[in-house]
Amino acid sequence: MPARYGMTIPLDGVPLAEQRDFVAELADSGYTDLWTAEAGGTDGFTPLALASQWAPQARLGCAIFPAYTRGPATLAMSVASLCSAAPGRFVMGVGSSSNVIVENWNGIPFEKPYARVRDTVRFLRRALTGDKVSEKYETFSVKNFRLGVAVDPQPKILIAALRQGMLRLAGREGDGAIINWLSADDVKTVAPIVHGAGDGSEKEIVARIFVCPNPDTDTVRNMARMAVNAYLNVPVYAAFHEWLGREGALGAMWSKWKDGDRKGAAASIPDEVVDDLIVHGPPEKCREHIARYVENGVTTPVIGLLPLGVDARQAARDLAPR
Repeated sequence: MPARYGMTIPLDGVPLAEQRDFVAELADSGYTDLWTAEAGGTDGFTPLALASQWAPQARLGCAIFPAYTRGPATLAMSVASLCSAAPGRFVMGVGSSSNVIVENWNGIPFEKPYARVRDTVRFLRRALTGDKVSEKYETFSVKNFRLGVAVDPQPKILIAALRQGMLRLAGREGDGAIINWLSADDVKTVAPIVHGAGDGSEKEIVARIFVCPNPDTDTVRNMARMAVNAYLNVPVYAAFHEWLGREGALGAMWSKWKDGDRKGAAASIPDEVVDDLIVHGPPEKCREHIARYVENGVTTPVIGLLPLGVDARQAARDLAPR
């Protein structure tokens, strides 16, 4: 097992108030990290605030907080508050997110994503030390802001990255990278870019890995195609997989999606792409597949459960460290 081993919280479809026992069980069964995400469900901070008290031994993180959807000062205050609730146990994950979440859902122009993430990281580095910040960044300005909450120790800041530019930013100005929707072999392409851009200090590579410990291969593939279809037609992920060399494998999906044929797009996804991007099979086979991510450079695998035909709580138990 790697030194760190994470699980995504909360459980889908269960009220947060009813998840105390589940969160505590995850920590007690050996998951070192509990991570949230922000898309269309719970926000990233609230489950972590609860987990800070329900699982006081766990490290907490979010993959990711979008750089656009909170103002700089509000984001700094939220980070500082969680650092105060879980001193030394919070990892800040920040990224551009996508045009779907930022622009379509939140009405914020998805412009200059690289610069926005870079500026947010630079602002947070200063603001979290307690310095007064008056700075005109490329994508926003801050005037006379000083954080009123002491942050000690400073949290790691990890940058969500897909292609070369953001991967280099993660190595150069972040404490590492958060990677997502890629195969174990793809890690060998992206991780060296992060390390090569750094100053020689150790960089963390967190990977969100979608896992379904269900041995019914056909059922998992058929259901998982819907998730692959939904994500890999988002422009940033489409560009990522084109860069990774999947243009041939996914060309039919992209073409049918653009023509409005959503079902046809999903049906055209090859089995090998699903098997590369979704870890599935009996629990031991899933463990072996996750281990390949670690062997190829991931320091913190974070399971994103896809409970396709299985009970999510039992799946978490079946995948727990041994």
